[in-house]
Amino acid sequence: MDGILNIRKEKGFTSHDVVAVVRRILHTKKVGHTGTLDPDAEGVLPVCVGKATKLADIIMDGKKRYRAMVRLGITTTTEDAAGEVLEEKPVDFDEEKIRQAVAGFVGEQKQIPPMYSAIKVNGKKLYELAREGKEIERKARTITIFAINIVRFLPPDRFEIDVDCSKGTYIRTLCSDIGKTLGCGAHMAELTRTRTGSFALEDAITLGELQTMADEGRQEEAFLSMEAALSDFPKIIVSPKSTKMLYNGGRVYAKFYEAEKELTAGDIAAVFDSEHHLVGLYEVRDEEGFYIKPFKMLI
Repeated sequence: MDGILNIRKEKGFTSHDVVAVVRRILHTKKVGHTGTLDPDAEGVLPVCVGKATKLADIIMDGKKRYRAMVRLGITTTTEDAAGEVLEEKPVDFDEEKIRQAVAGFVGEQKQIPPMYSAIKVNGKKLYELAREGKEIERKARTITIFAINIVRFLPPDRFEIDVDCSKGTYIRTLCSDIGKTLGCGAHMAELTRTRTGSFALEDAITLGELQTMADEGRQEEAFLSMEAALSDFPKIIVSPKSTKMLYNGGRVYAKFYEAEKELTAGDIAAVFDSEHHLVGLYEVRDEEGFYIKPFKMLI
């Protein structure tokens, strides 16, 4: 079995729990997830199986969409509802001020990751240090928030947002920072990941549904093929004359392949042999003529 499962992670499961359950259901060890979701969060968690595990980092790099509930007036140690309360302040629930504060977070920016995160510093995860009562300086990381839309206001102290963002964005930190801007503090009360790249929540299945499909011998229906997962990449077909060079990981010059659209140096394309079998992702180069070179082999 080679492909990607669009799993709807339920609350209470870690991402590693999901991988363990998928391994048990499918009776295979070659399984990996595509980006951690906290136990209290739910939503889209693409899981790669077999050869598709090579695509995990590609899927992980995709844009993310989240729906989050922001609760004003309360700050916590973890920036979400799981942490201990640090401070409570009165809330001036002014919808226009909230709109202005939220709008100010759109665009490229530096974000300091929370102490309760899986980022490693000197070989140790930050949340492990936090549990020991330690707080260390964290380097700000560049993230991009492409859009934030307020879904609904829930006075006296909550509102819900949809966030489109780059990988590495901490939504609970965003919620906390919005609270700082408003002067009353805030934390993330709920979180659902609604999209990762081309994987959407409405198409996702639960682990229970996967188990039912496997019990009925229909587990293959749950898989998205590697070809489909790479549909956003431009497609290149290589001529039979260069098949051997292609499978050996060598460079293939432009006269021996056909691209579905005009490509420039630096582009990444999904490359297929003359019989339309997926070989891998290749980078387009231009050094005394265009050619393609392996970026990630998938055979």
